[in-house]
Amino acid sequence: MALTDTFVRQVKHSGAPAGDKYTDGHGMFLLVKAAGKYWRMNYRYAEKQKTLALGVYPEVSLAKARKRRESARELLADGIDPSQAKQDDKKTKISAAAHTFGIVARQWLAKTASERAVSTQEKVTNWLNHDVFPFIGGKPISTIGPRDVLAAVQKMEDRGAVESAHRVKQICGQVFRFAVASGFAERDVTADLKGALAAPEKGHYAAITEPKQVGALLRSIHGYGGHPYALAALKLSPLVFVRPGELRAAEWVEIDLEAAEWRIPGHKMKMDNDHIVPLSTQALEILRTVHPMSGHGRFVFPSIRTAERCMSENTVNAALRGLGYSKEIMTAHGFRAMARTIMDEVLGERVDLIEHQLAHAVKDPNGRAYNRTSHLPARREMMQRWADYLDSLRIGAQVISIQK
Repeated sequence: MALTDTFVRQVKHSGAPAGDKYTDGHGMFLLVKAAGKYWRMNYRYAEKQKTLALGVYPEVSLAKARKRRESARELLADGIDPSQAKQDDKKTKISAAAHTFGIVARQWLAKTASERAVSTQEKVTNWLNHDVFPFIGGKPISTIGPRDVLAAVQKMEDRGAVESAHRVKQICGQVFRFAVASGFAERDVTADLKGALAAPEKGHYAAITEPKQVGALLRSIHGYGGHPYALAALKLSPLVFVRPGELRAAEWVEIDLEAAEWRIPGHKMKMDNDHIVPLSTQALEILRTVHPMSGHGRFVFPSIRTAERCMSENTVNAALRGLGYSKEIMTAHGFRAMARTIMDEVLGERVDLIEHQLAHAVKDPNGRAYNRTSHLPARREMMQRWADYLDSLRIGAQVISIQK
């Protein structure tokens, strides 16, 4: 006879040590013990008698227990053991809880760290910590859908960080692909977000390229009253014109003051190739001024909060803002455009040497890429001429345009 809600609610334990059984049909029964009331289902699988736990009353009602019985019978009809399916489902849930987006993303960050420059690793970590983890970091990565990711990156888009939003979406995609390869997710859900974000505006980093204005900028830099590390980084930026991330992550082990060279390892470079920066006498003077302050540590320009990290990515740009140069006029990255333009159009330096020094891909007439030491003596002379020219602009000497 089928059970009723009233009977299930009112029935009491009779005192029998093994408990009392009340059947409901198709193998399901209510087991009443002193400790409580339990739903069970007897069935046969692979010629063996087995029992499946369906839940505890009253958390699992009679109606819900019957639904679970029917689900188990459907599995049996498909040749699946419901007890094994239940165990597998439990393991899946435990695995999902142990592999949240935050946990998997940190595993990906650690495993792929050698593929990125130190500055890039720090930037990606900050993006994840500040813009992604608060929204989906605690969710099992296998349960996250496209709209979950979109909600996070749209927060960045809403505050105007459109380019960063696109970059973070790409990073999330890399995390998902890592999760797929590791067996934690089925697919990269960010593939469904194509066209969901506004297209970033195309443009170049703002830069001052007119010699007289460059002279005024250099005089402002030399009068900067901020932290000594920021001042040194500002002074060095136009002299070496490396990428801002490469400058702030400079390490003393890379710099040979005697040989007047800064050798940047490939893993820090955008093109993944080792790069040599010849140091002018002016650049050496700046570095020798900084050495007593940071030479005992790893970074040339350490963070003022901890020597374990390099200077913040915003330091040079913030210093420029403090000097009155808005982001529409001059940026830390703009020192590269400044050097590229003036060295070519005013000083008449060889374009291939300039491109070498900018760490751009340069090929010989046979289409082969030059190595890091190519034309090093000529580049060394060019860098000294450039430094001397900048001094003349800063001091206010007559500026003579030199045509090629």
